[in-house]
Amino acid sequence: MINPPLSSASLPRAARAAVALAAMALAGCAWRPEPVPERPPAPAPQAAAPAPAPAPVAAPAPAPAAATGGGNVAGQARTFSTQLATYTAVSFDTLPGWARDDFSETWPAFLESCRVLTRRGEQWQNLCSRARAVNAKSDPAIRSFYESEFAAYQIRDDDRRPDGVVTGYFEPEIEGSRTYSPPFIYPVYGEPQDMVFLDTRRLPAGRGTVAARVEDRKVVIQQGLSTRDMGAPGLLALDLSTVIRDTLDRKMRLRVEGRQLLPYFTREEIETRGAPNARVLAFVSNANALYEMQIQGSGRIRLTNGDVIRLGYAEQNGQPFRPTLASNSGRGGKQAVRTRGSTIELEVDDGEDSDIGDVGAVRTRGFTLARPVASGAVVVPGRKAAGPVTGSGIKDPSYVFFKEMQAGAGPQSGPVGALGVPLQAGRSIAVDPRSTPLGYPVFVSTRMPGANAPTQRLTIAQDTGGAIRGAVRADYFFGYGQQAANQARRMKERGNMWILLPRGQQVAAAAVGTQGGIRTRGAALAGCLVPDEESCVDE
Repeated sequence: MINPPLSSASLPRAARAAVALAAMALAGCAWRPEPVPERPPAPAPQAAAPAPAPAPVAAPAPAPAAATGGGNVAGQARTFSTQLATYTAVSFDTLPGWARDDFSETWPAFLESCRVLTRRGEQWQNLCSRARAVNAKSDPAIRSFYESEFAAYQIRDDDRRPDGVVTGYFEPEIEGSRTYSPPFIYPVYGEPQDMVFLDTRRLPAGRGTVAARVEDRKVVIQQGLSTRDMGAPGLLALDLSTVIRDTLDRKMRLRVEGRQLLPYFTREEIETRGAPNARVLAFVSNANALYEMQIQGSGRIRLTNGDVIRLGYAEQNGQPFRPTLASNSGRGGKQAVRTRGSTIELEVDDGEDSDIGDVGAVRTRGFTLARPVASGAVVVPGRKAAGPVTGSGIKDPSYVFFKEMQAGAGPQSGPVGALGVPLQAGRSIAVDPRSTPLGYPVFVSTRMPGANAPTQRLTIAQDTGGAIRGAVRADYFFGYGQQAANQARRMKERGNMWILLPRGQQVAAAAVGTQGGIRTRGAALAGCLVPDEESCVDE
């Protein structure tokens, strides 16, 4: 595998800062906002002709953006930041490989995104209406649409580094059965009905204990009450020290035990106690294959009669994603995932899976997982265990619950991603929705495993993942089948990303200013570039 070229990320921090400041100074001299092309007036008499330059409009997300200062209008602002990333405007002709891409390949994925984006305000409704009028077979027409409707911004992390990590994922298929019958002893669970949800934005500060009620599976904090009032009917105690506030959807998964609200069960607890309040969708024979399907977020189960069940992500147990990683042949023991704040860091290595010392280890979504020494039986509600209940041996506390997808989709159609639309192999990516909102076009420059030439193409952000955390972070969907599995498991490369924002869109980011030539940020940067109640919400 070819080593990626040296970038500013490999320079010392002081040198990187000097390079960044010099680049900003040059950009300040050369950059000019690209004007929005004028369009002819709409045929309807009541529709006003658009102005030559866009006026600030409301963000398309249903949740209003926090007031973060003026100037953050896509196509007009040169640079702006969120807590996680910095965005710098660029012209389309500077995107590496932009002119060589086949834009007609992205078009079906973008039109699928429009099915969701049109529910987020008039700006997206108008943009997607114009998109449907574009000739889907004309590559120049599609390219012209992207260039006229969107402004391109390079994404950099909070240290202004442009380099990130691009991994891959796929839709796996494993053998299974509708009924419990050895060797099919591992249940595939649907969403448990005893799981209740707490909006962490409603929590008071501190780490004490508060009173709460559960109403229609939602936890409601009772203001003005204390633990002295716990004798009242329906009141439950919640220990705030157990709350993980830094979740993308600001949602905590809990359960009721006695008069307390506790974090939902871990993987080990689910396997050794069972999940009686969750429907069993199927049974499989391989606990490791089921775990990989949970990491992928979707999959297929081929039944003994040849029928196929297609599964999509339904929920997760709210526990942190902590897989056990295989050790390299030169190092002993196993490694936990290293984290820095809320960003999961992946080291880009150029070794193949043959360099891994653990026999049977498998790479998935950028991680090389260690196989358990042995997988034992698990508890299935209403069933006698096929052997001693020792669990799967998988130490990761996180657990994914699935839902059965409708059978109308063809065998070659992709699984449904977090955006709620089918994924397209080669053009859909999973992202961190804090820095890259779902549904938006994203140009990615990376290289495929074993390839000498770079891969530079427009993709659509349509999915998320528990391990996909960070500003310059993408997970490339390879599709279904053995070839897709082989490519996805090997994919872990450096990459750069540029997001395409609708011209005139107000983004939820504070303006970046300078004092004495030094870059400064606003006092209250937004957590989300574009807030969305389903995937990323600000406080």
